[in-house]
Amino acid sequence: MQKRVLGNGLEVSALGLGCMGMSFAYGTAPDTKEMVSLLHAAVERGVTFFDTAEIYGPFANEELVGEALAPIRDKVVIATKFGFKIEDGKQNGTDSRPEHIRSVAEASLKRLKTEVIDLFYQHRVDPDVPIEDVAGTVADLIREGKVRHFGLSEAAPATIRRAHAVQPVTALQSEYSLWWREPEAEILPTLEELGIGFVPYSPLGRGFLTGAIGKDTKFEASDFRNNLPRFDADARASNQKLVDLIGAVAKRKLATPAQIALAWLLAQKDWIVPIPGTTKLNRLEENIHAASIILSADDLAEITRAADSIAIEGERYAPAMNAMVNR
Repeated sequence: MQKRVLGNGLEVSALGLGCMGMSFAYGTAPDTKEMVSLLHAAVERGVTFFDTAEIYGPFANEELVGEALAPIRDKVVIATKFGFKIEDGKQNGTDSRPEHIRSVAEASLKRLKTEVIDLFYQHRVDPDVPIEDVAGTVADLIREGKVRHFGLSEAAPATIRRAHAVQPVTALQSEYSLWWREPEAEILPTLEELGIGFVPYSPLGRGFLTGAIGKDTKFEASDFRNNLPRFDADARASNQKLVDLIGAVAKRKLATPAQIALAWLLAQKDWIVPIPGTTKLNRLEENIHAASIILSADDLAEITRAADSIAIEGERYAPAMNAMVNR
């Protein structure tokens, strides 16, 4: 697979792998041994960039990634995150106090079975802790050799600038796809100006852009998409217009809708590295093939123009979660 460079020199595969769904959020967690095999399969197929976080589980996902990648640690880049308060196994607000960042780093290193975290993101901006203190703490961890690169997630441009002035930010991770293009207004220009990479999560709209989810799809009770306004049945019915558009392009290009959605993202900037998640080998291979699909300037213009004409229905998060983004 082709490589791309995030920020100040972090080289990764053009597509990474979001690992959250392997143990968290989308209903019953798959078998651990199967997920270890899937992670190995990803490496064998050229994926070098793996995304996890302490909150995924909590803790179970880091443990899974650590177990799977420890034998091939020198071949991969592992990103994890800090910034949530975890009480009784549940997320309870943000916590980016310097002492908490340090304790999370030590715990994550143990779970990941590694001596250094390649990319350490602040998962959500903490309004009670100056971002300069956060960046300074991660800078100290970098000097100590426990972290290699600093990242932010769902941060506003002003926050990115303040953090970057203290410790260069290598990557911003935020949602970006054909059904959530808000980053194009201010985030992408800010990142380009500062030389920061962009790692879109949910590049396939949490599965919706693959065409496999319709208005009548039923999710498991524990699937967190049940709580997302954008996955309300009426919203799904309305948003099907976007899936139909992607599907039409896919048919012409002899590709799948997922591959077209990912190829469109990859074509936006050469410093964008999407991290689609999956628990299935055939979907992993499908996604990886997207990196070899070339969309012409006419293709991209057609997709973008058509997408511009479609109004997406439903907020991407419930109010409490929406309040944590773009800080």
